[in-house]
Amino acid sequence: MGAFKKELTKEEWDMWFSKLDYLGSKEKAIVIQVPSKFFQASIKQRYQKRLLAKIEEFSGLRLELEYAIQENPGKTGSEEEATAPPDKKTPPESDDSSRRACGLNPAYTFNQYIIGENNSFAVNAALAIAKNPGKAYNPCLIYGGVGLGKTHLIQAIGNAAFESNRRLKIFYVSSETFMNEFIESIRAKSTTRFKNKYRSMDMLLIDDIQFLENKEGTQNELFHTFNALYGLNKQIVFTSDKPVNQLKNLEERLQSRFGQGLNTDLQPPNYETRVAILKQKQLTLANPVTDEVIAYICRNITSNVRDLESALINLLAYGELVKKEITLEIAMEKLKDHVISQRQGNISVDLITRAVADYFNMSVGDIKGKRRNKAIVIPRQIAIYLARELTEYSTTEIGLEFGGRDHTTVSHACQKIENYMKVNSTIEPTIRSLMSAIQKQNKGGS
Repeated sequence: MGAFKKELTKEEWDMWFSKLDYLGSKEKAIVIQVPSKFFQASIKQRYQKRLLAKIEEFSGLRLELEYAIQENPGKTGSEEEATAPPDKKTPPESDDSSRRACGLNPAYTFNQYIIGENNSFAVNAALAIAKNPGKAYNPCLIYGGVGLGKTHLIQAIGNAAFESNRRLKIFYVSSETFMNEFIESIRAKSTTRFKNKYRSMDMLLIDDIQFLENKEGTQNELFHTFNALYGLNKQIVFTSDKPVNQLKNLEERLQSRFGQGLNTDLQPPNYETRVAILKQKQLTLANPVTDEVIAYICRNITSNVRDLESALINLLAYGELVKKEITLEIAMEKLKDHVISQRQGNISVDLITRAVADYFNMSVGDIKGKRRNKAIVIPRQIAIYLARELTEYSTTEIGLEFGGRDHTTVSHACQKIENYMKVNSTIEPTIRSLMSAIQKQNKGGS
């Protein structure tokens, strides 16, 4: 399912596949549990051919799909959980329903979030927000690359606050849903209802605000919603894939609002954290793999948590389909394309600095050093700009690579180069030439 998820929109996945459960496999079929006959018919009509093609591509086997209708779709969890006495720490079904009404996924909690050096500050800030909404770090922007856990963390804030105070009005929404609801309210002439809904919240959590770039009407509505909530000391949390000052097509007044509170980033997890993440993930899965296989995955898949977990789940699915235990050899064979692709995509900062130094006939030490004469500063800023454009490193990580500079210096350098490109006709061709040379060198060396 992990590989198939990448081919769908978030809305498709949430609508049709988040409600499916894998029950097992037979000799020539995979059994999937669906909530209703309507879901069965919809999946068969819309996705079955693509699903079967993806299964054959992954496993090398031609299989069929069998469907089992869930008897009690309102129930969640095992039979034991459903009849657990009140003193067990299993939230009642009504709690899950209430959380989902708030847009929250009950699975996204702090207990399930692995803390490492890459995210400890952001997690501590999130915990403080959940304990004291509207008082600690308001507003808050959590930013980082794809698959680093932004959605999990922002929803964990909501779930923890819900647990502490059931009277709080909490709502989680993706920026896309917020925009679609706003557009629909205009069409239906119900903008007053829309405004009342969002401006009456005690805690508003909006995911992926980068998708609001160039959406002027929605940005205007969000600006006024922000002001209404902030003026009443209501908690506001956003996520983005980049710092607010890099959201180029966001209104300046919104950038100012987002930037006035705490901005904290999530970075790719280090090796130890990656191992801890997979070991935690295995607690929820049958037939765990060996530590040797986990070590192989964690050494070779370093981009983000989503890719890491996807690799593990794909291996386990393959093992179930072909009835084999996952050995290191099988893991290496089945993940080889993913590993090679990732290595090819990883352009290093060292490669960038060497290319820039060679182009301007200076040393790497000059590029990364402290000297500030103009002949060095502009090439250094170009190298920093290229590192931001060609790698998945955060601004904090890029700063560390360039002599321990902080993330504001990195953002300033990138802004400088963007401004130069607007007024100096020679800068953009230089940037393009360097980008092309770096990408060719990277492919040749991988």
